[in-house]
Amino acid sequence: MKQFFKMFFASMLAMIVTGVIMVALVIGLIVGAISKSDSDESRVTVASNSVLLIDVNKAYHEQGEKNSFAAFSDENSYQAGLYDAINAIKHAKTDDRIKGIYIKLTPSGNGWATMQQLRAAIVDFKTSKKFVYAYGENISQGAYYIASAADSVYVNPVGDIELKGMTTTIPFFKGTLDKLEIQPEIFYAGKFKSATEPFRAYEMSPENRHQVSEFQADFWSEFLRAAAEHTKTDTAMINQWAVSGAIQFPQDAERLKLVDGLRYWDQVEKLIRTKAGTEEKEEINYVDIDNYADHVRGKRKIKDERIAVLFAEGNIVDGGETDMRQVASKNMREQIRKIAKNDKVKAVVLRVNSPGGSALASEVILRELELLKQKKPLVVSMGDLAASGGYYISCKADSIFAMSNTITGSIGVFGMMFNVENMLKNKLGVTFDEVKNAPYADFPTATRPLTADEAARMQRSIDNVYTVFKSRVAQGRKMTIADVDSIAQGRVWTGSDALRIGLVDAIGGLDRAIASAAKLAKIDDYQVTTYPEPVDRFEAVMRRFKGSSVSAEVLKAAMEEEMGSDYQYYKQVKALRSMQGKALMAMPYSLTVK
Repeated sequence: MKQFFKMFFASMLAMIVTGVIMVALVIGLIVGAISKSDSDESRVTVASNSVLLIDVNKAYHEQGEKNSFAAFSDENSYQAGLYDAINAIKHAKTDDRIKGIYIKLTPSGNGWATMQQLRAAIVDFKTSKKFVYAYGENISQGAYYIASAADSVYVNPVGDIELKGMTTTIPFFKGTLDKLEIQPEIFYAGKFKSATEPFRAYEMSPENRHQVSEFQADFWSEFLRAAAEHTKTDTAMINQWAVSGAIQFPQDAERLKLVDGLRYWDQVEKLIRTKAGTEEKEEINYVDIDNYADHVRGKRKIKDERIAVLFAEGNIVDGGETDMRQVASKNMREQIRKIAKNDKVKAVVLRVNSPGGSALASEVILRELELLKQKKPLVVSMGDLAASGGYYISCKADSIFAMSNTITGSIGVFGMMFNVENMLKNKLGVTFDEVKNAPYADFPTATRPLTADEAARMQRSIDNVYTVFKSRVAQGRKMTIADVDSIAQGRVWTGSDALRIGLVDAIGGLDRAIASAAKLAKIDDYQVTTYPEPVDRFEAVMRRFKGSSVSAEVLKAAMEEEMGSDYQYYKQVKALRSMQGKALMAMPYSLTVK
């Protein structure tokens, strides 16, 4: 028996040592890959007669992302962010090695403001007189919007192309809560504050339906303008084709000149080959936008005077980051203070793409931005969303820029609590009893209904935060409280409407905001530096494991992969717990216009 234990523990030790060595080797390989991905040698070499490839199916987040896992897969070592992509397209205008652009048309899941900026960059690229071709087998409306900037748009003869108008679908969970016997207790300020509707109603309120119709109409007008520009017809005609369902087959799109021809891929590639000056026996040098953006990043010149672009993408949360693409108060405070202390940074652009979130976190971030603004000019650039808390952190900037398709405003506050007493008692047989030595000792609670006094306290708290919100906007935008209140009430506005009512200063993308910041700082020759630094995907995975079990993260990743776009609904239901009793400036449901 003694010999058995000796052999057992020796084998166990050997397994542990082997495991440690294997983990160390894997980490070493990944660290090596990370180091290599940062080196000049790892960047793509752009050959002569190259064609820049833009796949509209790619999800463009605000900031780029390094990918050390690319060493073990076919993925790119750098995933370009929107800023990178636009900068790369701009650079390609004057790059003699880039002969033109090929836009690969697949369904696009990007927001309308993101697509608007990509399209504008392509329109600007065309001033170089280089070619732009677009081709797809299944062309969604969003993809066509971008493609309309091309010289020619082609579709597969038996493919599909959409022209059908727009729809906005919002999920409502009130019926689910009824079935589970969960009682929502909801408090809000602002008659348009529709953030709570999915939990207290079965359908949109008239106010919400009105505001959705309004911004949907603005998006549709922009789409019609782009389509009419390409087809050389008027917007009323394009709209009539959509209303009548005139586009059913690719032949319809060709007849009405939405597309410039029906082609198979080999036929389109032959056209590209001729334009690029590539011999028939040679492969076309396609350069993916990710790789080209990384190549352009490597060519940046270091300069003493800098404009900092600080990215704020995702939900606004208290404390530190727990997931990718969050605007966490702790991390943002650290980044803002880092920028403030950097004497080389002469001005700052805050790039906001956020539906809001925690009221407290929003206030923490705004305070740090106010302190920063005392030292350096501060300009805001809005992406797809800068609503509620996203607008809160923006409102005191020197200037605010938005795209016409940006969703902004939503100046309002809400709080929610969920009483699960009946669900636990009737479905699981669980009941609660308590002893407390003060009336509010167990407040907030999910195991009993709120008393009338507690409900009144909650509403007063929400109203107080709403008053603070309006006062911050009034100070930042130089308005009266009454003026702010008239355009607040939780109402969502498009960028074009926000300009009209004074919530933003001008329509324009990140490039215009950067130019404005440079002008305020009185500098001409400068370098743009982004904050925080692009995160490597490996580091992001390790961060997600922090404070969470490996099994939980694996399960989460598997669910996200399996559920696809429906995973957002699971996340919304799961987020109910974090809403308990907090004052929120947010749009908790996913607002998608297709």
